Amino acid sequence: MRNILALILALLGIYMMYLGVSAGIQPPTVTGIGFILIAVKFLMKNSKL
Repeated sequence: MRNILALILALLGIYMMYLGVSAGIQPPTVTGIGFILIAVKFLMKNSKL
């Protein structure tokens, strides 16, 4: 279940970064980076979440 959630978060993060860069605005890009970091945290084996 965590792997599926991490995959969804990573894909959403990539899409948000694409939207932010293509529109030239910063908030979606920062949100996308945050989503990717959360996805990486979910994928870490020693995660305490």
